[in-house]
Amino acid sequence: MAVTPPVCDFGWSAPGFSLPGTDGKTYSLDDIRGPKGTLVMFICNHCPYVQSILDRILRDAVALQAAGIGVVAISANDVADYPEDSFENMGKLAAKRGFSFPYLYDESQDVAKAYGAACTPDFFGFNAQDELQYRGRLDASARQAAPADAKRELYEGMMMVAKTGVGPRDQIPSMGCSIKWKSA
Repeated sequence: MAVTPPVCDFGWSAPGFSLPGTDGKTYSLDDIRGPKGTLVMFICNHCPYVQSILDRILRDAVALQAAGIGVVAISANDVADYPEDSFENMGKLAAKRGFSFPYLYDESQDVAKAYGAACTPDFFGFNAQDELQYRGRLDASARQAAPADAKRELYEGMMMVAKTGVGPRDQIPSMGCSIKWKSA
C-alpha cells in the first residue's frame, strides 16, 4: 500500500545521527552537510517506487553535490522481514550503481523515527542552517517512472534552496512503500 508523508514543516531542524555506511565508514550529519544545504533521503533496495526512480536519484544527487548540497541515503527497513534490504545487500547495490553519496543503515530505526520518515522514498531537503525547506517528491513518478521529460521537482527545489536558502512553497509529497518498522 502506498504511503504519502506529510507536507513540508518549513524551518524544522535536522536531527543529528551517526550511522554506518556501506563503505565501512560511520557518518554523522556534520560529515554529510554541504555548504549550501543537505538532502537526506530514506530509501531501500526492494521498494518498487525507489527502483523506478533510482537512475534519476543518482543523476540528481551528482548535480546537487556539484552545487554544494550534501547528499545521503538511509535505509531503516526491518531486514528480518525484508532481507533484500540487508546491510550486505545495500552495499552491493551502492557498489553496482556507483552511488556518489553514502548509503547508511539505520538498524535501530531511531533516525527514521527522529525524522518522521514515512515511506521510501522520503526526501528531506535542508538549507545551510539545517532548516527543512523541501519534503516533496522527486518528480511525477510512482511505481513506474514518469516520462523522461518530467519536471525535476526535487532537483529544482534543492537548487532553489542552494541559491536562496528557502524552498518552494508549493510541494507535492513523495509517495512510496511504508517504512518497514520492526514489531514492538
